[in-house]
Amino acid sequence: MSTAQDTLTGPEAAPTRKGSVIGVVMTGVFLSGMDTTIVVLALPTMERDFGAALASLVWLIIGFLLVNTLLTTQAGRLGDLYGPARIYKAGFVLLTAASLFCGLAWDLTSLLVFRLCQGAGAAFLTANSGAIIATAFSRNERGRAYGHTGVGFSLGAVAGIVLGGLLITYVSWRWIFWINVPVGAVALAFARGALRDEAPRQRRGLDLPGMGTLGAGLFCVLWSTTRLATEPFSLFFAVLIACGVVLLGVFVLLERRQAEPMLRLSLFRIPALSAPLLAALLQGLANYAVLWLAIMYLQGPEGRSPLETALLIMPGYVIAGIICLGSGRLADRTGPLPPIAVGLGAEIIALGCYAQVSATGGVWLIVAANIVNGIGLGFFIPANSSAVMKAAPQDLIGISSGMLRTFASIGWVFSFPLAIMSASRSIPRDLVIAIFVGSSGLDGAAADAFTDALGPTFYVLMGIMILAMLASLIRLAGRKDRT
Repeated sequence: MSTAQDTLTGPEAAPTRKGSVIGVVMTGVFLSGMDTTIVVLALPTMERDFGAALASLVWLIIGFLLVNTLLTTQAGRLGDLYGPARIYKAGFVLLTAASLFCGLAWDLTSLLVFRLCQGAGAAFLTANSGAIIATAFSRNERGRAYGHTGVGFSLGAVAGIVLGGLLITYVSWRWIFWINVPVGAVALAFARGALRDEAPRQRRGLDLPGMGTLGAGLFCVLWSTTRLATEPFSLFFAVLIACGVVLLGVFVLLERRQAEPMLRLSLFRIPALSAPLLAALLQGLANYAVLWLAIMYLQGPEGRSPLETALLIMPGYVIAGIICLGSGRLADRTGPLPPIAVGLGAEIIALGCYAQVSATGGVWLIVAANIVNGIGLGFFIPANSSAVMKAAPQDLIGISSGMLRTFASIGWVFSFPLAIMSASRSIPRDLVIAIFVGSSGLDGAAADAFTDALGPTFYVLMGIMILAMLASLIRLAGRKDRT
């Protein structure tokens, strides 16, 4: 396992070396964030090129997130065993190679396979970014460093939408993948010099039964809920969802008996660690559902083009990136709880603003709410990451970092079917995904019905965000380990 002596550069590393580490880590999380969103606007073009249904194409989004979810803890464990720097570099190699082949895909099946490989590469990067920072920076410097990674991911997410729109409009959808190749190659070259693992690691196996049961359980639930956006509920879907829930229960039982589990449930006995993990899951679920619903609103009732939608969403993410820099330093000075509370509070206010949107003239309310939401993201992301890594046992830094990404990813994965199913309650099912990807708009009674349904949905998401706030306040407040 990694120890304080096994550091990449060590807490006393020179500022120039630390700057190189931050630059490489920011590039990795930037690519991961960008690849999460960059395919959204390309789906209609792919539909025409491949002759595939949009309901199948959305798995290019869900599949990426699902693989990322399954592999993050295992990638974190690989970092503990073989060194986070080595696994991080492997992530660059895998993501870059998969991106090249995504652009060369000849049908939907080949594209989906390469896209899943892309998700695996992103998991290697995101899962080990926290461990790299934890071993390269002293405890009172980590918040600032996590702030930089928050900037990378936030800018990557918005760059994915904007850059994707530009490349699809003026070049080809294949370039949304090929753009990763030169960036990944250059980042790998810098990583070889900036990131080092010096001590040998003990080799141990992966938790394949855990990965299998968690993956099968999540797939059953996600596939069913996604199909329910376009098909009526039936006994088949009920059975499949029930099977998914049972498999997830089996996963928990297996993890309690495994010597080296995928998710080390014993870590939940540490309140200062379990609180930010739960907050990451709940915040990820609510926040990403907001993104999908905002896209549907802007491209549906508002009739905006995909590129216009991207530009309207962009300010919130840019502000999130800027605030991440300062909030990381704040977490170093005050401990993670104050910026976590401010961040989640701002996101709760933003959800209240989203709930007031109307069928006409609501575009600027969406923009304003997105800016408030960006402020919340900027405070929450680095502080919550700092809380996890400060509470993690030194020999489990890698797996703790992976668990943080896993819980956040589970929230992201379920946010998409939640948004799709919410929209399908008010408008014809065949329109939901078409509106999401920008190949159709909404007007008249359909637009009114869709907008009327948004209010209650946003209030439900507000309730989820309040639970994230309570988890943080109850389990972190008043504890000595909160700083």
